[in-house]
Amino acid sequence: MRTTRRLFLKNTTLAAAALGAAPSLLAQLAGDRPARADGVTVLNPRARVPVGLIIDDSTCLVNLNRFTMPQFDQAFAGANANYHRNWREWPVEIPDAFVRKFGEWCAGAGVKGKYSIVPYPACVGRLDRMLPGWTQRELNDSLDLVRTAIMPNWDIHPEMVTHSRVIDTKTGHPYPDHSLKFMENWDWTTGRSADEIGNYLAYALNILKNAGLPCEGVTTPGGFGNKALPQLSQASFQSVRDVFNAEIPHYFRHLYSEGEKSVAPRVENASGLDGPDPRCVVSIIGCAGDWTGGWDNTPPGGVDKFISEDLQTGRMVEVITRGEPALALAHWTGIYWNGQELGFKIWQEVVRRLHARFDNLLWMKLSEISRYWAARELTRIEHTGNRLTFRAPYACPAFTVQFPAPPAAIPSHTQNQQPAAALREVKRPLDLESGTWHRSGQSVTVCINLPKGVSVLEIG
Repeated sequence: MRTTRRLFLKNTTLAAAALGAAPSLLAQLAGDRPARADGVTVLNPRARVPVGLIIDDSTCLVNLNRFTMPQFDQAFAGANANYHRNWREWPVEIPDAFVRKFGEWCAGAGVKGKYSIVPYPACVGRLDRMLPGWTQRELNDSLDLVRTAIMPNWDIHPEMVTHSRVIDTKTGHPYPDHSLKFMENWDWTTGRSADEIGNYLAYALNILKNAGLPCEGVTTPGGFGNKALPQLSQASFQSVRDVFNAEIPHYFRHLYSEGEKSVAPRVENASGLDGPDPRCVVSIIGCAGDWTGGWDNTPPGGVDKFISEDLQTGRMVEVITRGEPALALAHWTGIYWNGQELGFKIWQEVVRRLHARFDNLLWMKLSEISRYWAARELTRIEHTGNRLTFRAPYACPAFTVQFPAPPAAIPSHTQNQQPAAALREVKRPLDLESGTWHRSGQSVTVCINLPKGVSVLEIG
């Protein structure tokens, strides 16, 4: 059944009413949550800590900072000194040779995450049509490189339409107003409805769809949506579901690069969990700031801010140690850093140090993390006698649960009253993968590919 925004709003409004909340707050509500059996804990996938890299400001060929800088300066009427840098000295292009180099290195190191593709970068040209300054073959080759070298390990997101001036979706042209009111990074979303924001997101998503780049989520540039968070949440769900029919849409808006505030994903607006069309949207949260080099090639914060040379401190260490997903943020323009590749060199050392310190990391795409957190929070688990029953609105690989069990108990997994493949016992939690289990004292940890619908763990 195709989900309409009206049905989505109806369900989330009912959830808000049930909790006594005002409708204006409904988009930030968790929504429905099922009962969870006492003594049963859903762990991180494979009892490991998810990690990833969130890359912003990337696109095909266009070096975005060169072209956005004068537009930002115009929006501030020259009053912001941050936009007075000599952008004319910066290269026009980030070459595909660097994209390939980066993608191949990350694949070899196991690094995964999110890679933005700005659909109409700084109004230079649309990726589904043409990029003035490059041949059509160069654009086509660049798009194909994204499909082959990036997409296997990275989610693709639009970072709105232009990352600079707002496009009139009726005409396809920027609005004539060059002020902050019509800049994606600043004021345009303030006071806008979920319908208006959703229409804009869908415009961006459709450009990438035309270009052959599927998406399950979106990224917001700068302050886009910052003063319209309820509407942004609703719009992200509806636009990604409408354009790509993604089962679990997600969006990246928030970054907390210090402090104790949780950086675990937020599963929002959950509803319809017991029906044929469950709904939710996941807000992904970054944990480590842009220390590989700013979008405008400002001096990098450096490796130690992520993880120190002695491997004991740094923001990534803090978050990994407390067991939450550690998702670092980088800007593609800083990774390339005008051809000096300063950010890339920093990130390579960060990864080396992380792997030297930790043996329990699991590199994941944002869509994979979103699916796991949706299943983690929205699967109903019932414990009766020697049986755990899962009622899952979403299938989920490597779903990992821990529960008390007698010393001689051996778990088995069934679906639709048919036995799944026998579960294999492993000696260490680090050896857990789908289809295995581990005993520790009076508890058992089981890792399974959780199917959508009803399945059972028997503790025999």
